[in-house]
Amino acid sequence: MKYLDEFSNPDLARKLIQEIHSITTRPWALMEVCGGQTHSIIRHGIDQLLPEGVEMIHGPGCPVCVTPLEIIDKALAIARRPEVIFCSFGDMLRVPGSSEDLFHVKSAGGDVRVVYSPLDALAIARDNPDREVVFFGIGFETTAPANAMTVHQAHRLGIDNFSLLVSHVLVPPAMSAIMDSPTCRVQGFLAAGHVCCVMGTSEYPAVAEKYKVPIVVTGFEPLDILEGMRMTILQLEEGRHELENAYARAVPEAGNPAAMAMLDDVFEVTDRTWRGIGMIPRSGWRLAPKYRDFDAEYRFEVRDIHTAESTLCRSGEVLQGLIKPHECAAFGKECTPRKPLGATMVSSEGACAAYYTYRRLDLVEA
Repeated sequence: MKYLDEFSNPDLARKLIQEIHSITTRPWALMEVCGGQTHSIIRHGIDQLLPEGVEMIHGPGCPVCVTPLEIIDKALAIARRPEVIFCSFGDMLRVPGSSEDLFHVKSAGGDVRVVYSPLDALAIARDNPDREVVFFGIGFETTAPANAMTVHQAHRLGIDNFSLLVSHVLVPPAMSAIMDSPTCRVQGFLAAGHVCCVMGTSEYPAVAEKYKVPIVVTGFEPLDILEGMRMTILQLEEGRHELENAYARAVPEAGNPAAMAMLDDVFEVTDRTWRGIGMIPRSGWRLAPKYRDFDAEYRFEVRDIHTAESTLCRSGEVLQGLIKPHECAAFGKECTPRKPLGATMVSSEGACAAYYTYRRLDLVEA
């Protein structure tokens, strides 16, 4: 399949690794923003092939992982209601709330269904006019256009038994929050290519200039990531801090205008809490007043649910890049994919899950 073999070529990978070694003269700390990039880095051992002193800090770019505990508890409260059909992508069903997860609600008789698109949930609402159908809309800018389009369709078609539980977050404000932290060690970013496919690259030059950090838009295959690392380190070595695009085959500077127009119509920017990190101003979306009738938080009156995070789970520190997953005392013990304490052990993009899957035995032997 195109771009899978070409961008996993081991000979080209070795050449890129050699070039990274040849240009590196100092220790550098880079952050890959996206959880998909984290999994590729750990799966292929890319971080272990870098020059000594070059560290990859795993960022908060896993949408499941940063969905706050109180939103999970709101989802559970809604899903328990007998009149509700609660629809979600499968990776959210095992994310722990304060006392249980959606699988437990389902096993207790709740009508919880896995769907593959928000439009599937809209079809269920159309076919079940006597039930309330709720779709769990989470994610970064990447998944938001499909959710926005579904709400737009429900409004246009008059399907009033459909609503959206919204937990959308935005990448650039999170990058700024990371750089504003007094514990920040990040000197350069690999930006999430799929986010930029939707939103373009216009927001990143200001971040690069303000914090004097290079930002390189990067894809997800091994060669994509190595090239993003090479370009970022080269900027650091040359004393530059610019936006560069290493994923031009997929990311246009202007992004996807049609998707952005839909987002502007359906959503409005709001403050948003990130699991393990806290509230980041203007870092998320909520439904605009025009579509407020489709907001599940208002429809089911769960806006006042607030929940404290687990004191044992250190996923917040993992998401901020302050520790590696195995540095948490619960990793692989109290916290496993079967019995997770935090979402970073559940999600297919979570850093803890990546270390457990690809590096756990190495850590045990070490």
